[in-house]
Amino acid sequence: MPIGSKLSHPARESDHGPSSVIATSCPLDCPDACSLAVTVRRGKVVNVDGSARNPVTGGFICAKVRRFGDRIYGPDRLLHPAIRSGRKGEGRFVRATWDEALSLVARKFEAAKARWGGESILPYSYGGSNGLLTQDNLDARLWRRFGTSRLARAVCAAPTGAANMALYGKMPSVVYQDYPHARLIVLWGVNPSASGIHLVPFVRAAQKRGAKLVVVDPRSSPLSRSADLHLAVRPGSDVAVALAVHRHLFTSGAADEAFLRAHTTGADRLRARAAPWTFDRAAETAGVEATAIEALARLYEASTPALVRCGWGLERNRNGGNAAMAVLALPAVGGKFGVRGGGYSMSNSASWSIERPWIEASEPATRVVNMNRLGRALTEYADPPVEVLFVYNANPAATVPDQRRILAGLQRDDLFTVVFDQVMTDTALHADVVLPATTFLEGYDVARAYGSIHLDLARPAIEPVGEARSNADVFGELCARLGVNQDGETTGELDLLVRVLDELPGEIGASLRDGALPSPPFGTTPVQFLDVHPRTPDRKVRLFPEELESDAPMGLYAFQPDPATARHPLALISPSSDRTISSTLGELPRPDVKLHMHPADAAARGLATGDLVRIFNDLGEVQCPVLVAQGIRPGTVSLPKGLWRRSTRNGYTGTALVPDTLTDIGGGACFNDARVEVAAVGP
Repeated sequence: MPIGSKLSHPARESDHGPSSVIATSCPLDCPDACSLAVTVRRGKVVNVDGSARNPVTGGFICAKVRRFGDRIYGPDRLLHPAIRSGRKGEGRFVRATWDEALSLVARKFEAAKARWGGESILPYSYGGSNGLLTQDNLDARLWRRFGTSRLARAVCAAPTGAANMALYGKMPSVVYQDYPHARLIVLWGVNPSASGIHLVPFVRAAQKRGAKLVVVDPRSSPLSRSADLHLAVRPGSDVAVALAVHRHLFTSGAADEAFLRAHTTGADRLRARAAPWTFDRAAETAGVEATAIEALARLYEASTPALVRCGWGLERNRNGGNAAMAVLALPAVGGKFGVRGGGYSMSNSASWSIERPWIEASEPATRVVNMNRLGRALTEYADPPVEVLFVYNANPAATVPDQRRILAGLQRDDLFTVVFDQVMTDTALHADVVLPATTFLEGYDVARAYGSIHLDLARPAIEPVGEARSNADVFGELCARLGVNQDGETTGELDLLVRVLDELPGEIGASLRDGALPSPPFGTTPVQFLDVHPRTPDRKVRLFPEELESDAPMGLYAFQPDPATARHPLALISPSSDRTISSTLGELPRPDVKLHMHPADAAARGLATGDLVRIFNDLGEVQCPVLVAQGIRPGTVSLPKGLWRRSTRNGYTGTALVPDTLTDIGGGACFNDARVEVAAVGP
């Protein structure tokens, strides 16, 4: 149905009767942005399924979103505002009205600003939703005009994003639909079987047409088990492997020198940095056979079209930014652009050139807090201290490094914490005020894929449950209460939606109003260096972006050694799982969480499957059963990403073992730099 200037919830426009199906789209933090068919009976969601509107997602959806009704109606759902009545962390609250809760929040904001300045207020958010309406809109107006601290959102995609921007200006990349054209696919640091499942059929289609598949990942996965080559590298060593491939291309004469001269800068400096990385040296660093790295290099040299899928797993360590740069530089050096199915594939979120002019407030020069160091901000910052913390679209008590320090900060009696969320998260348990938020099935949004190039309108399927309110409505109200609004500005969800549709570039907004799927000028299946080119100032690939050199501790394309010690020799990784989207849906019941350990490591410690173990280092300890099995490289152990504290035996998750050190480029989180020991829990 066309979107007019006066909007309301479809669920409110008519009696659904016994049953109806609402078409919408998923805006959660996943590359795919599935189109959905939501069955509603008597105003309640009874089934969530896929629809064929998005041709890439093709009518099927992940098991995670299929269970989303369990979140909407589950026991953890927040149904009304509440104010803490017990000690922080107990989860004891008394019901309040929206007016009481927002009045208290506004008073605390004003008091903190009067005493310490606006920077004593820290807004904290990330990817609880990737929709255009749920973040960086009216909330950004509030934070900017009130002069709060700014948040560096670097917990994910910061190193890879910085690398992609520096080399290519975030040029649109190869989309899922073009994978079947490739003769070689390299999946590097990504497991689409757990995250971005709609890529899998396109990879399988390419294999059926004869394409070779290479997977670079410390663990096995469904795709690695059918791959022609699996490099189970040590966490943090990806940059060494990629540089060894570069060295081979340069020294064997396989580098495309004509392309490098015409379309790149800095090739000679990359060549010099790659020169020391022989296959043998890279193999020793990565813990794989030199013949395996050589096989990858020769496959890449010989294959056209060749496609590298750069994932986000390779960025989660001290070398993450340089690893992403080295991987993304491969198609430029190897001459793999200019043909369908060739080049690189990463995030396509920037393809629409959306700049958010509707924020209507300039960025102030206030303090920047890296979100990965929230624990330090809450316990150490003094000029000014963090007096008010406002958390939304995030659950840092479960997802951010140095969990114990974060929890200690959240326990501060003098810290006023607001959590605006859909369910009672681990973070919300420590709040002074909790505010109930709508889910994406209860409001409007604009869902944007970043695997394919797809954008669509998400519509509400039901009325908000309980007293839940949308992000835009709540931040619009806070803007009004704190006096930062100006005449004629948007004040809530429906006004914001109209404004966004009016100001989206090109014909995007008009298409969405008419119920059509928009397309950028270059189409939804662009070929790199034919239909799209680098968005750098000179339209060239910057293989050695000098502005990043000064930020990298050891320079560009450098390798920082493994942080393992004799006391803590094992690398703990936390890959995505098929149960949560980051920590979203982590409240739902699940089987016992187990530490995955290689049989050789288990034998050395006298452990067997089912034993209760402690995973520990100087930062903390996690207790859970162990699963001893092939499928992970020796020296590496694994716990799922996105665990809630209830999922382990002692109430701590893998983030309790992760240092708050930052990546070489982009200030990202070093989740995979956790080094631990594992032992049986005593009687």
